[in-house]
Amino acid sequence: MTAVVEAAPARPLMPVEEALERLLALAEAASISETEEVTLADAEGRVLARELVAGLDLPPWPNSAMDGYALRLADWQGEPLPVSQRIFAGHAPQPLQPGTCARIFTGAPLPEGADCVEMQENAEVLEDGRVRLLETLRISQNVRPKGQETRAGEQVMSAGTRLGPIQLGLAATLGFDRLTVVRKPRVAVLSTGDELVEPGLPLGPGQIYNSNRRLLVSWLQRLGCDVVDAGILPDDLVRTRQCLGGLGDVDLILSTGGVSVGEADYLGMALREAGELALWKLAIKPGKPLTFGHYQGVPVIGLPGNPASTLVTFGLLARPYLLRRQGVAHVTPLQFSVPAGFDWPAPGTRREYLRARIEDGRVRIYKNQSSGVLRSAAWAEGLAEVREGSTPRQGDLVSFIPFSELLG
Repeated sequence: MTAVVEAAPARPLMPVEEALERLLALAEAASISETEEVTLADAEGRVLARELVAGLDLPPWPNSAMDGYALRLADWQGEPLPVSQRIFAGHAPQPLQPGTCARIFTGAPLPEGADCVEMQENAEVLEDGRVRLLETLRISQNVRPKGQETRAGEQVMSAGTRLGPIQLGLAATLGFDRLTVVRKPRVAVLSTGDELVEPGLPLGPGQIYNSNRRLLVSWLQRLGCDVVDAGILPDDLVRTRQCLGGLGDVDLILSTGGVSVGEADYLGMALREAGELALWKLAIKPGKPLTFGHYQGVPVIGLPGNPASTLVTFGLLARPYLLRRQGVAHVTPLQFSVPAGFDWPAPGTRREYLRARIEDGRVRIYKNQSSGVLRSAAWAEGLAEVREGSTPRQGDLVSFIPFSELLG
C-alpha cells in the first residue's frame, strides 16, 4: 500500500501592518546615533537630533496685532485723545503720556502704560489731530502678550522632528542659526539581472531599461539620504559577492529584483552564504515578495523588481524603515477618505494599492493596474487602498494616500 504524503499547508501571507511593525522594530534596533551640526540653510529635510528649547520669550514684549492706536483704557472716558507719539515696528517706544494715545503699527512694541489697541478702521482723526475712538474697548484688545507663542526654556520641537520650511522658520524666529541633526543614512542601491540596461545604452535581445534605479536614487535623495549607486548586479555569484563585500560602510543595501530561491537569484545565494535572509510573502498587491536580511552585518532590504511593486513597497515599508532609523516617530503617511469613482467587484486576499487620482471629488483609478506599468504612477496623484475582502462601489469611501505624503 502506497503511503499518502500530505503537502505542508501554505504559510499565510503576512499582513502589511505586521511587516511594517517588524521593519520598524529592526530599524529601532539599528538607529543611527551619530549627529552633526548644520546651518539652517543645510537643514532642509534633516532630522532633529536633540530637542529644541526656546532661549527667549516669543514675542519678547507685548506688541500690537493691528495698525491703530494704543492707549490705557482707564484714561479714556470716550473723549477724543491727542496723539503723543508714533511707534513703528523695530523702534523702542517712550512710556505713554497719561491722557493720550500712541499711533502704533502692526508688530510694534506696546508703550509702557498702554493696555489695549484700537484698529485704525474704528478711529476717526479730527482736524485738530486728536483721535476719536468709535467702538467700545476692552483691556488687551488687539495686543499680543509677551510669551504668547513660547516661553524661554520651553521645548518647541522634539528630537526626531523632520525639518521642513515651517520648522526652519520657527527655529529662525527663536534665533537659531545652526541645528544638531542626525547623520544622513548611507544607502546603497543595486539592481539585479542580466536583462537590465541603463538608459542611453542600446538594448539587446530580451533586455529592458532599468527604471527602478532612477526611481529609488531620486526618492532617497528627497529623503535626505547619501546614495551609493552600486549599479546592476549581473547573474554571477562571484561578482555579486565582490559587489556586496565593497558595501560595508553603508547603513542599508536596497536591492530590486528577485531575491528568492531561484537558480539565478545570486543575490539571495550570497546573502545566505555570508549573512541571513528572511523572505516575507506579504498580503499586498502589487509587491508580494519582500526580503530583509544582513550581509556581513549590513541590513539589506530586497524589493520586488516590477516598477509599480517597487514604488508601493518602498513607499509603504522601506521609507518608514529609513525614517525610523533616524529617530522619526511618526513615519506612516497621512491618508484620508474619498468617495470611490470606480467599482471593484472582485474581493481579493491581498490589500491592493491602486494608482489613482482625484477628479471631481472622487478617486479615479488608472485603467491598467499591472505591476509592470510605471506610467500608471506618472498619471496618478497617489494610491487608493482597497482592503482585503472588500468590494468598494461607486460612492463608497476608500482611503487615499497622496504621493506628496510618500515622496518627501
